[in-house]
Formats: sequence, structure tokens, C-alpha cells
Amino acid sequence: MSLLEQLNADMKTAMKNREKEKLTVIRMVKSSLQNEAIKKQADLTEEEELQVLSREVKQRNDSLHEFRKANREDLAEQIESELAIIQAYMPEQLSDEELEKIIQETIDEQQATSKKDMGKVMSAVMPKVKGKADGSKVNQFVMKHLQ
Repeated sequence: MSLLEQLNADMKTAMKNREKEKLTVIRMVKSSLQNEAIKKQADLTEEEELQVLSREVKQRNDSLHEFRKANREDLAEQIESELAIIQAYMPEQLSDEELEKIIQETIDEQQATSKKDMGKVMSAVMPKVKGKADGSKVNQFVMKHLQ
């Protein structure tokens, strides 16, 4: 089942169960996917759908950070619940151990030794973990390994 089919099915279920918040979030995600397809003028591949979902998660994480900084816990809680709904459609996230292993293998492959090689390592790691790990977390681990 494609992501759009899954979203449509979940949207119907949310309507029947009167889950207003879930319905709103699903509609936002579906709209983002459809806008991306219109922009591309073709159906999205799974990878492109994953990119859109990742962008939605990143936007909400940024908002969450800003709301917390401004002591707006009411808005932060709303964003957290939206994040939980969206992340249900994301692939399972890598554990820290799995991520560190991938990063270490990539550093060895690239023969990276210092922080000067950071860009080379990041550009090799990101396609491997696309949608399965947060970019800032990857960045942190790469920095830790390239000291």
C-alpha cells in the first residue's frame, strides 16, 4: 500500500472515529505530498514521499524548539502530538548504536581523519540513513568520530 493510499484509509478512519487532530495532521501531510507531486508534475517515488515526510517532521521539530524557547508549552504539546502522528508514517528510526556503526564504516570507507573531511563523510552517510535518522544527530555523531 502506497503512502497516499495509507493516508486516505487513515483519514477515513479518523473521520469515522471523530479524531479531529489526527484528521487535520493527515490532511496537512497529504496536501504536502500532493503539492510536491504537482510541483514535480508526476507521481512521487517512495524516496520522494519520504523526503516530504522528513521535511514535515523537521518543520515541526523546529517549531517545537521555538515554542519551548518561548515557554509556550500549550503549543509545544500540540506540535508533539502532531509529530507522533506523522512519525507513524516514517520508517523505523535507527538506534544510536546502528547509526554510529554506519558512520564509523563510512569514515573508514572515506578514509576520513579530521574535521576537514566532515562534508565528504556527511554526503556519504546521509543517503544511507535517509528518513531513518535525524540530520542533526548524524552531524553530532560524525563530529564526535572526527576529532
